[in-house]
Amino acid sequence: MADIFTTRAREIIRRIPPGMVSTYGIIAEYAGNRSGARQVVRILHSSSEKYGLPWHRVVNRNGQIPGRSSMGHLFQRQLLEEEGVVFGENGRIDFTLCLWLPEEFE
Repeated sequence: MADIFTTRAREIIRRIPPGMVSTYGIIAEYAGNRSGARQVVRILHSSSEKYGLPWHRVVNRNGQIPGRSSMGHLFQRQLLEEEGVVFGENGRIDFTLCLWLPEEFE
């Protein structure tokens, strides 16, 4: 059985709409643990497939996809671009255009 933080984090991730992104830290804060960004990473790795989470819509606080040298990075970027997320020349996502905050959890 998942703890309250994990359950809330999964629900928040599930609600990120196509074409929008959120960050590990934002999800952690709204799920109840301001310093739980690494826990969100673990939740994504362990639960995305099982719970059908849109893992690709979660990025780091700088608007970047971590792990630039991996195929996973390229796949995540492709999925986001297919949804209309625009990357700048620096490889960062413009949060003014597509940062999603889970307002219903405020």
